[in-house]
Amino acid sequence: MKPTLLLTGPADLLAAVPYLIGFHPADSMVVIGSAGEELRLSARWDLPLAPDRIGRIVPVLRREGVTAVILAGYGPERLVTPAVGTVTGLLARAGIRVAEALRAEGGRYWTYSCPGLGCHPAEGIPYDPFSSRVAAEAVLHGLVALPDRQSLLRSLEPSGGAAMRRITGRVVRELRARLTETALRDDGFAAAFVADGLARGRDAVRRYGSGGRLTDHEVARLGLDLAVIRIRDEAWALIDDSDAHVTLWRDVTRRLEPGFAAPAASLLAAASWWRGDGVLAGVAVERALAADPGYSMAILLRQAVTGLVPPAVFRGRMPTPGDLDREMGPPRASWLLPLHRLLARAQPGAAR
Repeated sequence: MKPTLLLTGPADLLAAVPYLIGFHPADSMVVIGSAGEELRLSARWDLPLAPDRIGRIVPVLRREGVTAVILAGYGPERLVTPAVGTVTGLLARAGIRVAEALRAEGGRYWTYSCPGLGCHPAEGIPYDPFSSRVAAEAVLHGLVALPDRQSLLRSLEPSGGAAMRRITGRVVRELRARLTETALRDDGFAAAFVADGLARGRDAVRRYGSGGRLTDHEVARLGLDLAVIRIRDEAWALIDDSDAHVTLWRDVTRRLEPGFAAPAASLLAAASWWRGDGVLAGVAVERALAADPGYSMAILLRQAVTGLVPPAVFRGRMPTPGDLDREMGPPRASWLLPLHRLLARAQPGAAR
């Protein structure tokens, strides 16, 4: 079930925002869309706004059935006020109601929704974004608000260290020895190899769903398995609303050697986007493209995140594992070529 937070006023709303987007924003415009009492969308942009990007929000709000929007600008008045004016005008022209518009800075807030003077003191109204009732409820629900976006980026930085490099080196050597020229022409070998990789992927999801964790060797092997598109796409097709997928792919992304992280980071982006966490999805895409700038799944997900494609669109188009079997047919030796190429260009530090 989705966490429920009771918001009774502007201070509660501002206290909830960091838990909706995953970190405490600064110099940001946050748009929160709801239908009745149900949250449908939360999105954030850096200030000053890029007009070409903010304009994409209107069709998304319409597709999500949003009936009211709350704007929360974080930062100095010179940045927030023009942005609020831009977004308010955009929504007014689209016939979408702005229920509240706020500016927050330094633990105080101001409202743009008051029609006259005297709505609040010039110095703003104090609020507590860290130890309020709403913050406590959010933590009890398992929601997390990191100090800033850089903290979110750091949460996906490689964490494996020297031990993981040694283990990855051993796994790379083992797979190089197995993927001989003969093996790369043998469909039967490919079928057995893919079947093993699919089983490892399914087991990993089950293990993280029950609170378990992969060993370093299992992480290294699964990370390389994902270079085979059929194995990666199976993991993608298995994504659902459970926490297991985000937990699994976040852990694997962090522990893999950087050069091997693009598939796992892309799966983390897909799992995050599925759950409506566009901020984590965007950071995961950055991590994937840092590992492989041309990785097609990451590029596709970047387009979805920056274009504000609703998660429901992805959910409706995702194939099932059975669909993949029908679409891709029986395993072929050529399926292993991406892994073979990855092993061939593995960095020396991961191959010793």
